[in-house]
Amino acid sequence: MSVFGRIMSAIFGSSAQAEASPPPPTATPDAAQAPAAAPPPAAAPVQSVDVAAVLNGLAAKTSEKLDWRHSIVDLMKLLGLDSSLAARKELAKELHYDGDTGDSATMNVWLHKQVMAKLAANGGVVPSDLKD
Repeated sequence: MSVFGRIMSAIFGSSAQAEASPPPPTATPDAAQAPAAAPPPAAAPVQSVDVAAVLNGLAAKTSEKLDWRHSIVDLMKLLGLDSSLAARKELAKELHYDGDTGDSATMNVWLHKQVMAKLAANGGVVPSDLKD
């Protein structure tokens, strides 16, 4: 699973993964003889998840002070993910960062903004001050 996929799963729960990849339809050997079935119902939209509430809830359960609102490293740590430079570079590649990955401070700021934007685009309710 991608780094961003792990972030999504940690925030949205296992239902996000299930809805992201529905199982393929199965065919029966006698399908040609069976009458045409009604098309399957459209997939239900992903439910909105209050990202701040989830992350604040996780932060309340840890003794470490993590500033997930401003730091991609702290966000990843809070979610129990690898926050190493290598993991962040992998995330940057996934999100099509075209800057210098050697400038980790600039990359980290960009990553945080992109992650918040992608969470919002995927059904997350992200505080307006984090959407910039």
